[in-house]
Amino acid sequence: MGMELDDMRMPRPEIELVATGWDDNLRIFGLPPGLLSGRSHRLSQVLVARVDGERVATAMAFDHHGDSGIYNVATLEHARRRGLGTALTAIHLHDALARGCRAASVQSTAIAEGVYASVGFRDLGRILEYVP
Repeated sequence: MGMELDDMRMPRPEIELVATGWDDNLRIFGLPPGLLSGRSHRLSQVLVARVDGERVATAMAFDHHGDSGIYNVATLEHARRRGLGTALTAIHLHDALARGCRAASVQSTAIAEGVYASVGFRDLGRILEYVP
């Protein structure tokens, strides 16, 4: 899915964000230790949302040649259906526009397509991946 950032449909959401380090983010959301260890994490923007003092949702963005890729949008199961993934995605898009990006892209599961469409992404086609 992709979009021109000028086509963004949502104002910047107001949610509680908390600063986190890369390794802390991996641990909180049950991601494998060392994920993306071969690259500089200084080039990534990681957002974490907190609800009632608990870190419950995360999303990452990585800019490359004017496109901001959105990755690893995840919400802990007990905190889902509150719009946190949508809000984090929209915040990343607003921040990317402020950094000078003109477009954004995301690979989506069928379940999450509505989340991304609500902020302005549109379907650009399918990628078939082989998973053994």
